[in-house]
Amino acid sequence: MQPSISRTRAYWLFAVSGLVFTLVILGGLVRLTRSGLSIVEWDVITGVIPPIGEAAWQEAFAKYQGSPEFQKINQNMTLDEYRFIYYMEYFHRLLGRVAGLAFVLPLFYFLARGQIRLRQSLPYLLIGIGFAFQGWLGWYMVASGLVDIPAVSHYRLTAHLLAALALLSLTFWVGLDNLRGPARLGTARSQPRIFGLLVAIGVTYLVQVSWGGFVAGLKAGFISNTWPLMGGRLVPPGMFQRFEPWFLNLVSEHMTVHFIHRWFAFVVLALVIWLLRVLQRQGAGRQWKAGAYWLLGLVLLQITLGISVVLFSVPISLASLHQTVGIGIFLALLYLGHNLMLPSPTGRKKQAKAFVKKPLPAS
Repeated sequence: MQPSISRTRAYWLFAVSGLVFTLVILGGLVRLTRSGLSIVEWDVITGVIPPIGEAAWQEAFAKYQGSPEFQKINQNMTLDEYRFIYYMEYFHRLLGRVAGLAFVLPLFYFLARGQIRLRQSLPYLLIGIGFAFQGWLGWYMVASGLVDIPAVSHYRLTAHLLAALALLSLTFWVGLDNLRGPARLGTARSQPRIFGLLVAIGVTYLVQVSWGGFVAGLKAGFISNTWPLMGGRLVPPGMFQRFEPWFLNLVSEHMTVHFIHRWFAFVVLALVIWLLRVLQRQGAGRQWKAGAYWLLGLVLLQITLGISVVLFSVPISLASLHQTVGIGIFLALLYLGHNLMLPSPTGRKKQAKAFVKKPLPAS
């Protein structure tokens, strides 16, 4: 395969990754502005066109007035106010369709031209399935808030977030494969300690993101606007008394979920510092140490933003920036992991330059 074609595929996938990244940020804004339940139907085709004319808007508003959110929370909402939340959700759904087409249409072209062979097509097929699944999961999430309780299930919201990150990860990773050469797990065995730490950071960070989804779905960020204390205590009482069995409190009790998300961030920070320390002890080159310092900076910024979101009672701007930096951390981890797993001669040369053969001191 010609290098120019591989680069073209890489830039295409990075562009799609950018659209998915924007989708996640816009989805967060939809949640923060309480716009996600404004459109009570899921029309894949006709939903592309918003209401046109006063009669169409009145019809859409009447459907929303039959929803639990209007009846229990927004009884005094005007039509103009409804237009705002409608357009927030509408543009989120529209961008999802645009991102899907931005992936599918070029994929057909590459397949038709033989620039993606059938034996290479599995990752691209998984990305396409990921887009379809994410669209279905988004509606499955919204539907949970249209029955009795005017809020979506925090489990479904978190699943929607994790599925979006999985789609972003796969698209970004395949883009890196096209640009830099395919990653291979066996290559990482040359640096098992670094690889193990990256995996530990990735798993830990996914846990932190999951509890961030629970916080968002339960609106648990509003449970306390003080830091480091909650309700005047470092460890608030009653965190495991609301639900039975006790472990349900870990994922459903507002204060407990907030507490876990608040402090688990420092577990991620400790692992990143450990990674940087190991790189320094192994005599890693500037490429790896710079990447680790960037990761450390992003994690410190994320913690600072998280504390600010709490202290200022979840302002939309700070909360959205908090989510944006969170996705940046995720992509930085993927980039470092991919760099460690490059099997090509170019990748091995880069790794040889990045690591000086220096024995670790006995521990």
